[in-house]
This record gives sequence, C-alpha cells and structure tokens, in this order.
Amino acid sequence: MAGNRTFTMIKPDAFAAGNSGAILKMIEEAGFKIVAMKATQLSSELAGKFYAVHKERPFYADLCKYMSSGPIIAAILEKDNAVEDFRTLIGATNPANAAEGTIRKIFATSIEANAVHGSDSDENAEIEGNFYFNQYERVK
Repeated sequence: MAGNRTFTMIKPDAFAAGNSGAILKMIEEAGFKIVAMKATQLSSELAGKFYAVHKERPFYADLCKYMSSGPIIAAILEKDNAVEDFRTLIGATNPANAAEGTIRKIFATSIEANAVHGSDSDENAEIEGNFYFNQYERVK
C-alpha cells in the first residue's frame, strides 16, 4: 500500500533564484499538505550523511558541495499516494526530459541544479523526513 507522506527539499539553486514560494504554491495546489517545513543550510558533513547512499558514485563530492552551498527548504508533505504523486509533480531528474508543467521543467536549470528533491520510495521518505525533523516538529 502506498504511503501518505513524502519528503522534499527545495535546493540551493531554486532558493537563491527566489522560486521557493512559487514551488510551494504548486505543491499545495497539487493537493499536498505541508506537515513540517523549515529553512536551513546543510554543512558539508550533513550533506555527506544525507547523501551517503551515493558515496561511491563519481558525483558524490560535487553533490555534497552543491547541497551545502546555500540555504534549502526541507518539508514533509502529506497526500494519498504521496511519493508517486510528488515524483510526477516534480518531473524527471533531467529537466530536459521533464514533462511540461512539472516543477523541474519550470524551475530547474540543469540536471545538477534541478530545483527540488523528492523521495523515491515510502521507506526513503520516512528516512529522509526523520533526518530533518523529529516527531515533535511535525503537524499531527
């Protein structure tokens, strides 16, 4: 059964470009409820922990550097079938391949600076949400 929560981050590129409000508006208009949200900035160490699954990949160091380069907005979203529906809303990782009207098609500038992160499974949504928020920071 699909879960009803997912995790997202508005990445440094979209935050710096002033697109956070428009992205959050799209998320809410798509029927997602924001149950936790905060602006923060990752240290290199925290970015490394968050992306530890990619540690052996050639892009890991650049990813950690990029994700710690500026502020982000982390959020837990709620909606039936949250992970799948959010992945559809954000579009393909490469904005050139993203469907028209998706967040990445509208706001991403490259495959690296692709505006938002979205969990790829219910399990990862829980892990990623717990990385940023404890149970007391969430709307019940």
